[in-house]
Amino acid sequence: MQNKLTVTIAGQEYTLVAAEDAAYMEKVAAHVDAKVQEVLDGARVSSSDAAILAALNMADEYFKGQEAAEALRGQIKGYLEEAAALKLELSKAKQEIFKLQSKK
Repeated sequence: MQNKLTVTIAGQEYTLVAAEDAAYMEKVAAHVDAKVQEVLDGARVSSSDAAILAALNMADEYFKGQEAAEALRGQIKGYLEEAAALKLELSKAKQEIFKLQSKK
């Protein structure tokens, strides 16, 4: 189901059509508006230049987030491998304990 919503970004109205719900679309539009306003407040640029600079800022945030997520995935993989090795070590220790108790 397609949802249609009109949002305002940097004083301009845009009609969005998406499968996501209206609340999500409003959240995305508010984020874009905030980023464009941040550029407009920080420099004397046109609305179109502000949109491009805001898009560059958001792309930068996106790629840095991707790198951070990849680093976390690597860290989690390392922890899982360590946990598996420790589990194997524990299993071997339990077997050794069982053997020692059986010899008594």
